Amino acid sequence: MRKLAVAGALAVVGVALWWRKNPSACPYSQRFWVEAPHPVITRERLREILEPQPGDRVLEVGPGTGYYTLDLAAWVGADGTVEIFDLQQEMLDHTIRRARERGLWNVNPTQGDAQELPYEDDSFDAAVLITVLGEIPDQDAALREVARVLRPGGRLIVGELFGDPHMVTLGSLRPRGEAAGLRLTRRLGPSLAYFARLEA
Repeated sequence: MRKLAVAGALAVVGVALWWRKNPSACPYSQRFWVEAPHPVITRERLREILEPQPGDRVLEVGPGTGYYTLDLAAWVGADGTVEIFDLQQEMLDHTIRRARERGLWNVNPTQGDAQELPYEDDSFDAAVLITVLGEIPDQDAALREVARVLRPGGRLIVGELFGDPHMVTLGSLRPRGEAAGLRLTRRLGPSLAYFARLEA
């Protein structure tokens, strides 16, 4: 029995290490992972650190099935916009369906790769990447792209949660952000479940 437990633990560690070295998006068929409650990195804490303003244009990379999207859309109001961007069309379709059911028409989907964003320079007030950055094969390219599309003084919120095999630590995020021209200005939550605010 003990040998089975050790073998099982080693298998879990092996899979986690493989996932860390082979980043990939959570497939739509396993969307229950992104629909589960997000302890500590809550919607309320996101609002506190993001400080959304009515009329803001916000980019959400990797919205999953819209866990944060609907709240973001409500916070920026009818004069604001939330652009959701995802590699998987099924995630976008799911989130848009939920938004329309809620009567939210200020959410717009675009499918693509976060390493090459199809938006103009200086076109967003804020960007949000929650448990997403570690899934992108070239994190540095993604951060450079986010920095490019943020307006001067724009803010990027990165959310990370321990247990995610692709978690990006704060110690790793800070220098990557600085290399992209993004300065870490605030953290909310413990290092194992945090929101970080970086500014252009």
